[in-house]
Amino acid sequence: MKKHLLTVIVSAISLQSFSQTASRLIKEKDVENIINVLAADSMEGRGIFTPGIEKAARYIENSFKTTGLESFSGSGSFRQNFSVTKSVPLAVEVNINNVRVPVENCIIISNGTFKWNNDKDVQVLKIKPGGAFLESYLSILRSGKNAIVQVDEQYRDYFNHLRKTLANGCITLKNNNPSGQVFILGNAAEITSFEISYQDKTQEIALSNIIGVIPGKTRPKECVIFSGHYDHLGILPPVKGDSIANGADDDASGITGVISLAKYYKKLNNNARTLIFIAFTAEELGEWGSQYLSTQLDPDKIVAMINMELIGSDSKFGPNNAFITGFERSDFGAIMQKNIKDTSFQFHPDPYVKFELFYRSDNASLARLGVPAHTISTAPIDKDQFYHTVKDEVKTLDLKSLTATIQAIATGAGSLVSGRDTPTRIK
Repeated sequence: MKKHLLTVIVSAISLQSFSQTASRLIKEKDVENIINVLAADSMEGRGIFTPGIEKAARYIENSFKTTGLESFSGSGSFRQNFSVTKSVPLAVEVNINNVRVPVENCIIISNGTFKWNNDKDVQVLKIKPGGAFLESYLSILRSGKNAIVQVDEQYRDYFNHLRKTLANGCITLKNNNPSGQVFILGNAAEITSFEISYQDKTQEIALSNIIGVIPGKTRPKECVIFSGHYDHLGILPPVKGDSIANGADDDASGITGVISLAKYYKKLNNNARTLIFIAFTAEELGEWGSQYLSTQLDPDKIVAMINMELIGSDSKFGPNNAFITGFERSDFGAIMQKNIKDTSFQFHPDPYVKFELFYRSDNASLARLGVPAHTISTAPIDKDQFYHTVKDEVKTLDLKSLTATIQAIATGAGSLVSGRDTPTRIK
């Protein structure tokens, strides 16, 4: 009993020490300096395939280098390069049951020109009401099979958001087998016949995740990932003369967390497990950076993934609170909360389940492999006036709240980093 009591006391002192250390080493001024660079007008909104995102990539690389991180897989570079195929539609015609479907009711994902006329290898599927739209959508894309998908009217808002996101073309990972998925909005009758033609212009484009590593001291084969995405929307139609979607909260705040935590753990220099810090690319176009990463690692070696997205404001629970997507899917959230129980901060289950946030960020790419991968956020997503607009700027953030959230993540992850706790896997 005395031994057990001593263990409890030592653990409590250790957690308190972690909290005090995080407050001492992660300063608001440093956080402000990082996010001011990432969300500056000079980054031009970090739009994919633009000079602005290349500037952001170089800044993150330099941050990892000056912090003293090592490269991923001993490559000698902080860049994980890969190629995607960008497909821009030139001509689209969709006829279902001999009736032409308006273009605005269609989303076509393809990596090449195709023409179907009642082809037997084309599946006819439905995304029915009352389900998880994004889970179904992403599952169909990952299947790589030709499909016509009827999307229930209930998901019109999701559908229109996707059409807007893909307005300048869709991308697929290079070397995928030729395939196409045609999503059609509307509660139409059963599909008995179809004629679909799609002509496009394709272009191979190089993308890069930025990855830095702190090798584990005693358990180097076990890894904890800290991540966010560094791409955003780039240039949008001007609003009162402003056309730059700076993406301060989405997701310069998350990358600020990644860089800050890399500096923090490097200073501590006592991590038992290997720590991997990742700035993902192309999240806004379908989580392509994290999808590629998921093909390049052994998921059984990943103990946990802490993804950060939109952490720059007070949450609906008030200051010093954040939520964790997929909280019920593993005991990751319970571990994080246990480690900060003696602080003023608190982690909550996701209060916005209907928005399917668990599937809308880079954690999903690793979660589907069984990794306890979750996203931490503070965004009041149901009433966020700045999300995906030119108003998402540093001046609209609460830097004190952003700093407190990063500090809480540093403390909450303490037992994962030290090897004391291992979250349950996700089925």
